[in-house]
Amino acid sequence: MRQELKSLPKTLADDVARNLVMVARLLDGDAEEAYQYSRVALRLASRVPAVREAAGFASYMTQRYSEALTEFRAARRMTGRADLWPVMADCERGLGRPERALAMAGEPEVKQLDKSGQVEMRLVAAGARSDMEQFDAAVVTLQSPELASSSVQPWTARLRYAYAEALIAAGRGDEARDWFAKAAEADTDGTTNAAERLAEIDGVEFTDALDPELAEEETEKAEAPAKKRGGEVADDRVIFEDEEDVEEFYDEDDLEIDDEFDGVVPERARAAEAEAVKAEAVKVEDTEVEDKDEAKG
Repeated sequence: MRQELKSLPKTLADDVARNLVMVARLLDGDAEEAYQYSRVALRLASRVPAVREAAGFASYMTQRYSEALTEFRAARRMTGRADLWPVMADCERGLGRPERALAMAGEPEVKQLDKSGQVEMRLVAAGARSDMEQFDAAVVTLQSPELASSSVQPWTARLRYAYAEALIAAGRGDEARDWFAKAAEADTDGTTNAAERLAEIDGVEFTDALDPELAEEETEKAEAPAKKRGGEVADDRVIFEDEEDVEEFYDEDDLEIDDEFDGVVPERARAAEAEAVKAEAVKVEDTEVEDKDEAKG
């Protein structure tokens, strides 16, 4: 890229380089912003192959497949290299033309690719088969020495993951689980979600122990049974935590809820009231007897 930029005046080359650096930095995290920087670089130096390639990848990552294909074709014409062939084929898939992507997989350019490029082309071809609902053919397409190899290469995790997905689409879920496991084992950089797919198949649910919201929910679940039972004290009084608990205790036909309810069970409250009335009656009776005795005296 430095060599290509030497064809530009120094100041212009510096400006283009700065924009290309921003494209590289933002492409994985903020593809839309990377796309904007790529358009600036393209306006400044559209005749530089590296600029056309960077613009192509920025368009590809933002799913502007038509623009991406145009830029990749231009870069390929300028350089004569075939390394962009797989991503060009994937753009055809993105444009809804899987048959064209499949045709590109059989072109002579594929033989010019290195091992990594050939694996990428195989992945694109299998994806095209799946787009055409040829799921068994997609499985066969991915079966290769690279898939069978026990050595881990930069493409290994993605190849195994794609194979597992193809097996699921073909109705071979039992085999897919093993390949998701193999993909997770090879995926040390987290380029796929193979571990999550494996856990999903096994019925394992992950929770973030550091998430404060989840922690609060767990605490509420743990406290819920105690709240529903209510506390117990020595005098058999039932203590309710709030008005909702009191409402749950009563039926609709019960007495109206008293806002100043002291927590005593209704039956015990009525018994206590009866005892109080009885005691009052005895007291009145004793008073009357005393009055009569005084009158006689």
